[in-house]
Amino acid sequence: MRNKILIPVDFTDHAQQAIDYACQLAVETAHDIDLIHVFTDHNNIYHNSLTNPDLIDPRVAFAKRDAEKIIIEYQEKFPSIQFNIIFKDGILFERLRETVTNNTYDAIIMGTKGASGLEAMLIGSNMFEVFQNTKVPVVAIPKSEKPFKTHKIGLLCNFKDGEIDVLKQAIKLYGIKFELTLIHINNSNDNISIIDKKFKTFIEKIISETGIDDISYVVKAQSFFIQYKEDISSAINSVITDEQLNLLLVTKSKKGFLRKVIEENVVKRMAYDIQIPKFFGKS
Repeated sequence: MRNKILIPVDFTDHAQQAIDYACQLAVETAHDIDLIHVFTDHNNIYHNSLTNPDLIDPRVAFAKRDAEKIIIEYQEKFPSIQFNIIFKDGILFERLRETVTNNTYDAIIMGTKGASGLEAMLIGSNMFEVFQNTKVPVVAIPKSEKPFKTHKIGLLCNFKDGEIDVLKQAIKLYGIKFELTLIHINNSNDNISIIDKKFKTFIEKIISETGIDDISYVVKAQSFFIQYKEDISSAINSVITDEQLNLLLVTKSKKGFLRKVIEENVVKRMAYDIQIPKFFGKS
């Protein structure tokens, strides 16, 4: 039985962006795809359509029509992928949590809304609630014209076992044929020789536990923040640009990182500047 990816769809452009990304990934890694549409504006719109023909809402028929159109279109483009559609009523993150609990998925892949990207993900109720409340990794896909690539992946690194755990979760989805860049933000101004030793030990552990051996690392020192009057997200931004990364891995349990981002009030800046997918590992 092949592993699967779950994609929430609302038939908008940002949902299609997620499907496009997931299909290209699924072809390379032999995943099947489940699409899920949740009727969130009425508690029983879909349930009523199944149990009482007199209560069928036209929105159910429209959703089924649009879903069938998507499956036909993508099945023709990607015949090796098995597609399935799920309909549910209720609150999006609750239905996603329920669905991944009852099935095996390597990730939920979600499109972010327009140019607001990470702002929508962190502040908007849907994305934030999903990655906070589901026991499966969540991949946020920004609306972008950049071609699909996964050969250069960054990992926010503070030398914690949880970071290797999120890397292992990403391997289930992406395989191991990529260059890994570890990103450490040295906002405590630790001695660089001490950091280098930590990296040496940490990299050896990554190689031993994952088999990935194409690894480099980048350290952003405190002087960067002082000289350029920048913040953590800007430092991460600069690494992504300089290293031309295709994906950023973030440990879900890294509450300090998310808290720091919010405290610095830099969510909008990250949203507009970081235009690559972000993989939030499960806790």
